[in-house]
Amino acid sequence: MTDEPLYAQLGFTDPEWGLLVGLPQSVVTAASAATHDSARKTRTENAAGLAEISDARASVSTLVAAVASAAVEAAGDPELGEELPAVEPGDPIGYAEDVLERAAEAAALLAAKATPEDAETYKHWLVEIADLVVGAASSGGVLGLGGETITDAERNFRDELSKVLAD
Repeated sequence: MTDEPLYAQLGFTDPEWGLLVGLPQSVVTAASAATHDSARKTRTENAAGLAEISDARASVSTLVAAVASAAVEAAGDPELGEELPAVEPGDPIGYAEDVLERAAEAAALLAAKATPEDAETYKHWLVEIADLVVGAASSGGVLGLGGETITDAERNFRDELSKVLAD
């Protein structure tokens, strides 16, 4: 048994691990903030994102399972009734651009340090998180009727994230 942290056993430094662990929550926030919604819709989107992060603790990918466990430990466990704090960036466009830059950095890091399978699983997981968040609550409409399931801004963020993470 070693006292070395799991992230070090996986070959990552503390700052690198911080990037990988923080990115899923950042994707939730950026995807949710792509279109300004009501507080209820934002909570619904955040809950969908946190549930996806939480579920990934059972991933067959050691990397994704470890990242998901660390992310849930930091953000809250939906199985225990914990909810993410609703973060509304002051500049949603700038925030999304920052998340995309960090996603590109993570993709390069994974290409250099992770197995190809772990890298692909992690990248796919981030896009899946974005997809679930943007589809969790419709925007616009009246009293929950009408509106768009996914707005152009939400679709654009999800698509840009997918492009940034593509090989």
